[in-house]
Amino acid sequence: MGTHLGLDIGSSSVIAGILNGSKVVAVAPRVFFRTTYTTCTAEVDPDELLLAIAKAIASLGAKARRVDAVALATMCPAWVAMDARGRALTPIVTHQDRRSIDEARAIESRIGKERHLALCGSRPFPGGISSTTWEWYRTHRPQALRRADLVGHLNTFLHRQITGARVIDPSNASFTGLYDTLSLKGWSDELCSNLGVSPSLLPDVIDADVVGGRVNRAAAATLGLREGTPVMTGMMDGSAGMLLAGARVGQLFNVVGSTDVLALCTDRPRPHERLLTRALGVQRKWLHVSTIAAMASSIYWAREQFFAEMPIEAFRKEFHRLSRQGACAAGTVRFEPYMAGERMQIEQRQGAFTGITLASTRTHLLSAIIEALTRASADRLPLLKATGTPLLETVAVSGGSDRLDKLMHRDWTGRWKYRAVEDATMRGLGVLVPRERR
Repeated sequence: MGTHLGLDIGSSSVIAGILNGSKVVAVAPRVFFRTTYTTCTAEVDPDELLLAIAKAIASLGAKARRVDAVALATMCPAWVAMDARGRALTPIVTHQDRRSIDEARAIESRIGKERHLALCGSRPFPGGISSTTWEWYRTHRPQALRRADLVGHLNTFLHRQITGARVIDPSNASFTGLYDTLSLKGWSDELCSNLGVSPSLLPDVIDADVVGGRVNRAAAATLGLREGTPVMTGMMDGSAGMLLAGARVGQLFNVVGSTDVLALCTDRPRPHERLLTRALGVQRKWLHVSTIAAMASSIYWAREQFFAEMPIEAFRKEFHRLSRQGACAAGTVRFEPYMAGERMQIEQRQGAFTGITLASTRTHLLSAIIEALTRASADRLPLLKATGTPLLETVAVSGGSDRLDKLMHRDWTGRWKYRAVEDATMRGLGVLVPRERR
């Protein structure tokens, strides 16, 4: 199998590691980069991200030059338009972006909700399906696209920079809103026509484990890699974690963190308007996905606003104590858990407290947040069961620091076993075996 350089690029940081199979033999310190937010936008500076990647690889020293292949796992969507030399013409617009609500409505109005679901696998959720971002730029920033030669996601941009290739994998392609996700047959003429997109601007779709290109001379010098090293196309970070979990049909994989992501692996996708359906990226499998956009971030927002003087360990004990007490601890207070919007709705909701009285305390507010999150977590199970894929009883869990996984699984009905999967994204990249492109 050889050794891989794994690059795990999330919403705020880069982790670089050396992998021997699924074993991490060396890992660099996490390198952070900024996401710039406004009320409804979320953007990353492409040059700053490239610098973060270079810094992460440099921390590995000479080991990075000796790897047999490079494997990429990226946040998604992370939409960007490039010129003929591969330079970014736009910021990298991330999955947290919600500016394109009007554009999402227009896309779905033109093609129809059921037809979009049948082709893409998901509705055109603002930012979460990046065709809405492309439509926003066409409408509001057309000058930014005049020199566009290639439009894709983050792994497309990285390949253009590192190898010169024009590629994307099926997991990322699924979230462009332009790919025939359910058949995996390539870019959809119907979806492209609906957006007015020329297929010549789109990358080639090849499996995540296929060698998309090889490190070119300029990238070798900039990143400290060996020229000619194969770079696999790469995949979404959640797909890498599912691979490590086994990617069996019926497998549930739960990433418990700032955002809570629950994915079900299937070989017979059945889209639902309240789920994201996308390709795994390899093996002709798909994932049905449900997310809580602000999970741990909501809890720690409450700490910053209401419990700032409380030591972190004491705060952790407090929210677990409140979780054990259940809804009675919230009194009359209720919470809507949409502080980062809703990734599976076109019309965006916001977080809100109701039922506050003069008797309400900060403890009631924190308890209301906990109750809303645990309820939202449990409510996803019937949606996933409705897809028709029987759920395996053992759930692979990644993250769960502060034992937030225990909190989020509190109200799941039925018999479940939970298996911790550490460093899931990075180690999942080690499962990939490079294949040459046909």
